[in-house]
Amino acid sequence: MHTPTEPLVPPRPPGVAHDLRHHGDAEVRDAGADLVDLAVNVRAGTPPAWLRERVAASLGSLAAYPDGRAARRAVAARHGLPQECVLLTAGAAEAFVLLARFLPPPGSDAWRDGGPVVVHPQFTEPEAALLDAGHRVERVVLEEREGFRLDPARVPAGAAAVVVGNPTNPTSVLHPARALAALARPGRTLVVDEAFIDAVPGERESLAGLVTELPGRTVVLRSLTKTWGLAGLRIGYALSDPETVAALARHQPLWPVSSPALAAAEACCEPAALAEAERAAERTAADRAHLLGRLAEFGELGQATADPRAPFVLVRHADAAGLRERLRAEGIAVRRGDTFPGLDARWLRLAVRDRATTDRLVRALAGLGVR
Repeated sequence: MHTPTEPLVPPRPPGVAHDLRHHGDAEVRDAGADLVDLAVNVRAGTPPAWLRERVAASLGSLAAYPDGRAARRAVAARHGLPQECVLLTAGAAEAFVLLARFLPPPGSDAWRDGGPVVVHPQFTEPEAALLDAGHRVERVVLEEREGFRLDPARVPAGAAAVVVGNPTNPTSVLHPARALAALARPGRTLVVDEAFIDAVPGERESLAGLVTELPGRTVVLRSLTKTWGLAGLRIGYALSDPETVAALARHQPLWPVSSPALAAAEACCEPAALAEAERAAERTAADRAHLLGRLAEFGELGQATADPRAPFVLVRHADAAGLRERLRAEGIAVRRGDTFPGLDARWLRLAVRDRATTDRLVRALAGLGVR
């Protein structure tokens, strides 16, 4: 027996109006350089100079239509997959729209046991895209008392599509690969958003290499915007079996990824880049440990995840909304948590930054009387 899912959206859960289109960049938009940005999860100090140079070198070819073959081969080689298993996208967010259009239409027999399931709290764009496509979304909401960890038994057995993040934004939970693989079954499309997995040393618990081996249809989504600072360039990709990749591609416009973004994708898959990303993941782990240690000085700040693994952490405070505004007045932007289904106004998400930035945050918290 699975645990009943949360009410569908729309209507919204009673008393909660989650803004599925709110994202961390809204916290710093129009603020210029006046705010220390702990709201957006793009790695600080990026893109590196060598990557900017590679992107700049591609500008000489702008008169030609984009040719994604080299980038597609590079991504495939990076994951040990045939290139037919790779779909390049304008950021991972585009892939959510493609998937929403690719799934069987609302009202078809595929949904006789209920609509597509989104496991929350997580990045809200998958649900927004499904709703825009007319789907009747079901939510499985993970519990704070269980550390927001996934029990596969909570997902309805008959669900024809399931979307889950790993590591999950905003909870920073890294679900075991075996738990995610347990969700794969014939007749189901399992979508795993791995936008932050390259910030996990060794990319532990990834399903990227298993997309053609699990039962049913598995789609793994990756983003190059977080680790490499390419949010403005829009580059990501989907990994799946060749038939699914071809079907998703039919929902893309012609030339969906620009030549500079293709150049970045190819560059970020080279061995030197992968080694740099691994070093960055190890630094992030150390910086996160420092952040958690300093936050532990404040008993009023409850941590959601006992063992966070993403480049951000989720914290709880009785007056999180007020604290967020007071921090902003001190020049520090943090991400509100109440726009994520399954969370409320007590939650804030903090990006992991270097130790000096964390120490500035701690001084601000102490100065605001947080205890």
